[in-house]
Amino acid sequence: MPQRKDFRRPSGVSRRSVLAGGAALTSSLFAPGYLRAQDYPTSEVNTTGLAVTDETATVGILHSVTGTMAISETGSVQAEKLAIAQINALGGVLGRQLDYIQEDGASDWPTFAEKARKLLVNDRVPSVMGCWTSASRKAVLPVFEQYNGFLYYPTFYEGLEQSPNVIYMGQEATQQIIAGLDWVARTKGAETYYLLGSDYIWPRTSNKIARKHIENFLGQKVVGEEYYPLGHTQFNSVINKIRLRKPDVIYAIVVGGSNVAFYKQLKAAGIDMTSEDPVLLTISVTEDEIRGIGGENIEGAYACMKYFQSLENENNLAFVDAFKAMWGDDMVIGDVTQAAYLGPWLWKAAVEKAGSFDVDKVRAASPGIELTTAPEGYVRVHENHHLWSKTRVGRARTDGQYDVVFETADLVEPDPFPAGYQ
Repeated sequence: MPQRKDFRRPSGVSRRSVLAGGAALTSSLFAPGYLRAQDYPTSEVNTTGLAVTDETATVGILHSVTGTMAISETGSVQAEKLAIAQINALGGVLGRQLDYIQEDGASDWPTFAEKARKLLVNDRVPSVMGCWTSASRKAVLPVFEQYNGFLYYPTFYEGLEQSPNVIYMGQEATQQIIAGLDWVARTKGAETYYLLGSDYIWPRTSNKIARKHIENFLGQKVVGEEYYPLGHTQFNSVINKIRLRKPDVIYAIVVGGSNVAFYKQLKAAGIDMTSEDPVLLTISVTEDEIRGIGGENIEGAYACMKYFQSLENENNLAFVDAFKAMWGDDMVIGDVTQAAYLGPWLWKAAVEKAGSFDVDKVRAASPGIELTTAPEGYVRVHENHHLWSKTRVGRARTDGQYDVVFETADLVEPDPFPAGYQ
């Protein structure tokens, strides 16, 4: 059954802890004082029959909380609920408190499409925070375009897509895949690569882009490429191939629960990532996955992301404190979790800029929306519906966190259709 929740009175968390991570963030979005619903009559701010009343607005949450992707997506759900609680504690959206209806995509792409249709057609939500894999996004995209829904998608992805019905909050290829390969070639002297991924659209397309960059732009060599089904747990065969071919870099895009088996088996096979022989570079393992993998099994690996929990800035420290206050001191926060947290805030800012919950008006207001105090730092919505953001590289520690070893000086402009990679 779907979960419907009123977060006007978040249970088990104090008003102080809810506000802790949101006060700084909201300073860039709101004038002093709360907006009053009576100043924004429902008949004027909801002209298309959405789930908006004089008192509440109901949004959708659509992620996998069961199945192989739950290890990655649970953090996104938690971050979105934290943002909703903070928004409500600070006055809501156009004076209305946020409710949510949560659906479980269950790590199954047809289920994602079915649940997206329910949220848009039956529940009439004005926005949905959801999906993780590109397969789930591709499954729901026709639904959002058919019914004019608005999706806030949090995950780094392969690019080569742009929809008026989606805000892409994760990195596309130029901000992550290409930037990460440039970094490892430049700093580690890498010349040969073994590409490894789970068997669906994001790893395959990402590795297609990676191969083109390695061969056509870096003038280097791919010595192997392998894919395995989601949930796969037997990697000894490919590990033996890696040992035989001796690549400078293992470029790993294994997702979900398969990561636990892969990294444990790498270590058991004697591949010591701390020695950097070979270097392991991933674009799919965040702190959320390390929680299942175990820091001792991935120590020394590198990840190219835009966010790491260890970032030392005032906004991130407040966000981490609020997240742990709500969900427990043992919780961790990865790149996609942080991006998911931005979704409700970006939507709120666009709604209040538009003065309306209507999707067409919110879409028109979205380009140029900025968060100067997001946990990752300043971000801005591009006209192509992706975010300007920094590229960072972190090195995994035994405690499950990353040391940031590289970050771009400036924000990287999103380019979902880079020339020469399509």
